[in-house]
Amino acid sequence: MLWPMLAIALGFLGIAVLGVLGIRVFIEAQRLGREVARTTERINRASEELERAATDLARTGEALR
Repeated sequence: MLWPMLAIALGFLGIAVLGVLGIRVFIEAQRLGREVARTTERINRASEELERAATDLARTGEALR
């Protein structure tokens, strides 16, 4: 009777460990998603600034002609 109870206890422990690891993976995936969104916003902002700078440079070049 000892071995079946031990097997059930170890099975429950294994499921509990997998649940904890699953929660940690979920939390890290959410953190990574927020970081990707923040980085995407920074890239978009930088590309808009670059576009504005290129437009100003083109105007300056045309004014020199």
